[in-house]
Amino acid sequence: MSSLVTVPFSNIAITLYILGFCLIILRRWFFDRPNLPLGSRLPAGPPGKPLIGNLLDIPPKHSWIKFKQWADQYGPIFRLNIAGRNHYVVSTEKIANDLLRSRGMIYSGREQLPSAAVLLSDNLRPLFLPHGELWRRGRKLMHHLTMQSAATSYQPSQTLESARLVHNLIREPEKYEMWLELYSSGIIFRLAFGEAIESDDEGLKRIQNVVHTVERVASPGAYLVDTFPFLMKLPTSLAPFKRELKTLHSIELKLFRELLENVRERMQSGKAPPCWERSFIEEKDKLGLLDDEGAYVIGTLYEAGSSTTAAAMMSVILALVHYPTWQTKLQQEVDDVVGDSRMPVFEDIERLPVVRAVAKEALRWRPVTAGGVPHQLDKDDVYKGIFFPKDTNVHPNQWAIHREEALYPYPETFNPDRWLKPAYPTYREPLSVHPNLQGYSAFGFGRRICPGLNIAERSLNILTARIAWACNISKKIDANGTEIDVPWYDYNTGFNVQPNWFPFDLEPRRGREQIVEREWVREKANDPLSAPGRNL
Repeated sequence: MSSLVTVPFSNIAITLYILGFCLIILRRWFFDRPNLPLGSRLPAGPPGKPLIGNLLDIPPKHSWIKFKQWADQYGPIFRLNIAGRNHYVVSTEKIANDLLRSRGMIYSGREQLPSAAVLLSDNLRPLFLPHGELWRRGRKLMHHLTMQSAATSYQPSQTLESARLVHNLIREPEKYEMWLELYSSGIIFRLAFGEAIESDDEGLKRIQNVVHTVERVASPGAYLVDTFPFLMKLPTSLAPFKRELKTLHSIELKLFRELLENVRERMQSGKAPPCWERSFIEEKDKLGLLDDEGAYVIGTLYEAGSSTTAAAMMSVILALVHYPTWQTKLQQEVDDVVGDSRMPVFEDIERLPVVRAVAKEALRWRPVTAGGVPHQLDKDDVYKGIFFPKDTNVHPNQWAIHREEALYPYPETFNPDRWLKPAYPTYREPLSVHPNLQGYSAFGFGRRICPGLNIAERSLNILTARIAWACNISKKIDANGTEIDVPWYDYNTGFNVQPNWFPFDLEPRRGREQIVEREWVREKANDPLSAPGRNL
């Protein structure tokens, strides 16, 4: 009795929660095993340990590479048990499309992760919403803002920002990460909020902090509560992650509200240019979305567009460093089509299949969302004799999908010819249309496919063409005249991934620096927007 009195209450509570968790897992282990439909089976997978399953088998860094190895061992669908929860990993494009697209009615859910969905987003961020009515209303707004006809109207913003990017890259190539982030963020900031930004803009810094926070929080294994949801029942005094994530939510909500109100105030004074926030305000009653819900839709589009395009372009540059013959082919094509007296424009893109192939191959070779975003199954299903229990998380592992040798021979090689030559199974005609990124697995599957695909495709193509036209990229040479090695796969970890900073040399092609400068000066002079100069 006295010993109980001397034990701090917090320790007793934690012990009781741990015991309760063990009982829950044991119950799942012994009593909640699925009743398999006749003739079906569970997929194979790595053997797990009691209670925790495969939790400790998954590498903390670049888990998609290990998943590819398991797919080679256990098959294109294999099962992981994470502390009693089902996770199926899919490793071919056909299976992913069969399940996530053709059966999208039941394969479009999202597990409600306590960290990212509940605490950080307060069930407002469309990326993490379940497949329900709020998600559908938000998706309708996204489609309206990003469909093909709308995306075409955004090309002037992409033309301006790509001119700025090439101008900056020639001046300070070692800051390429900052310039590429400014390129992708600058485009989306214009479209979303009707404002131009500079790299030192306080509003940009604030919203980029939100983007990086989402990527960090949503990274697998970032928070223990996602693996052990029972921790949500702990009081805040024993669960500091609750306080942290709720504080982060209040920060992003305050910013999203300020951005929306800023546009509303400019509309009232007749000074708001066309932008996504304005479209939402004008259509909100028809859409059935509250202010915070609409603000999170726009914020999610910003988050998706500002990070993935920059990451993909970093992989394009990495590929050109390692495969200089493809830079030569790119330059030959843009020189033949464009000439040497002007920069490429969007009207040239249909005649630049090598440009489009390089951009598409970079996404295959080094996928941005390498591990894929899991879909949650809404009810029991059977696929080719394999039983999928309700609530299973289905992971389309892009790293493995893009290394399926039947589709992509010699998959570790960066080879845009696989999109350009009839000898390859991925070749399509006509080359004025193909290759393109429409329906491409790098952007997800089914009802959860990235809504910003049409915008991202244009951003990647025009920038790839302009860099090839204006610049020579090569490995950096040290003081002894030796090439400095560049890692093949030194990528960061997280929800979206990009190569860590790497050295390379960049020089303007002869006579073209002046044309780049002239183009940038002209774009600035004709810019209908001006940098806000405000401190959100």
